[in-house]
Amino acid sequence: MDSGVATRPIEDFDAYRASLEKYVFKSGQLMRPIFERAASSRKRIAFAEGEETRVLHAAQTIVDDEIGYPILIGREEVITTRIKRMGLRMKKGVHFDLVNPESDSRYNDYWQTYHHIMQRKGVTPALAKQVVRTRTSAIGALMVEKGDADALICGTIGRYDRHLRHITDIIGHGRACPTETYAAMNVMILSKGTYFLCDAYVNPDPTAEQICDMTIMAAAEVRRFGMEPKIALLSHSDFGSIDRASTVKMRRAVELIRDRAPELEVEGEMTAAAALSEEVRQMMFPNSNLKGEANLLIMPNIDAANITFHIMRALGDGITVGPLLLGAAKPVHIMVPSVTSRGIVNAAAYASVCAQLLEREQAPAALQAPAHKTKPAAKPAKKTASKSAAKKATAAAKSAKGGKKAPKGKPATKNAKRKRA
Repeated sequence: MDSGVATRPIEDFDAYRASLEKYVFKSGQLMRPIFERAASSRKRIAFAEGEETRVLHAAQTIVDDEIGYPILIGREEVITTRIKRMGLRMKKGVHFDLVNPESDSRYNDYWQTYHHIMQRKGVTPALAKQVVRTRTSAIGALMVEKGDADALICGTIGRYDRHLRHITDIIGHGRACPTETYAAMNVMILSKGTYFLCDAYVNPDPTAEQICDMTIMAAAEVRRFGMEPKIALLSHSDFGSIDRASTVKMRRAVELIRDRAPELEVEGEMTAAAALSEEVRQMMFPNSNLKGEANLLIMPNIDAANITFHIMRALGDGITVGPLLLGAAKPVHIMVPSVTSRGIVNAAAYASVCAQLLEREQAPAALQAPAHKTKPAAKPAKKTASKSAAKKATAAAKSAKGGKKAPKGKPATKNAKRKRA
């Protein structure tokens, strides 16, 4: 209280410490495998808002934990001044790289690449130059697209949809999206458990096909966190109790998911009470394919998802990860202005793991095949070398006995020298 940090008195410090440890343990339990995997192969992570203090704190943590190599986009004098003022230890060129939009040597290459991508969307060369000079999310996306960075974190400043526009224009969709769907997934780590929620930021009123796409993509991401997805498609209706456009849409989405991914444990449409309580669900629908409590909650529209997420965040007193962007061809995640430095670190670690997986998927099979062929090929070379050594040894022995000239490259023996004398 005296420091001015605490806003209310803490009556029971043991209970307060226990509550903190509970959330730290839960978040660590979820993120530890992600951090360990990120540290196994450090990737270059571009940060579009490199001047932000939260980003700088996150970059220092990333350097300390060795889970990535930060690339900070921003004015060099601003970044270096803030690093010094904040007492951070990282140094340019040693611990991180810096991309100054005002003087970067790749400027001409980048704006020409951007213009080539956007020239049939009304973007002139002059506008392309302006975008690549002033829009750091576009610069970061171009870095990832051209292979100068492995992943991008953006969105700590500005509107989500504006950042998303640069991602969709420059990087585009991944192969896992047959209908070209993007979606945002939030992770909520609460005292009761960990929950994944879609889609609070991208699709205002997704179609049944888009809901199917985002559900399948989200289920794959849940597995990357080491959890088995238990999926509930939410509505104000329970299993056909109400026939309205939104309920019919969610019902149709369940059918599409089962056709495309029959291995998934999915059920719907249902209310949140039925999704989070097997007892309630059994009363409503005893033959449900979903067993236990749902952990992946798919909302019917952006209003429901966004409101639910912020209510859970405010009342649940938990930890959030994300939002994580689903559907992009390369690892890019758009944060929100309320994100903390720890949230940025979590997203960066996850992006690093995604970059590793993408690198493995894109590695040509031919690079792996020769590894099995080179082992047998190496054996004859060893035999040849041993025969050559044996011949030299025999020649040296004969030279010592009979005074013959030593093999080339060996000094002449004493007998050979006497004979020549």
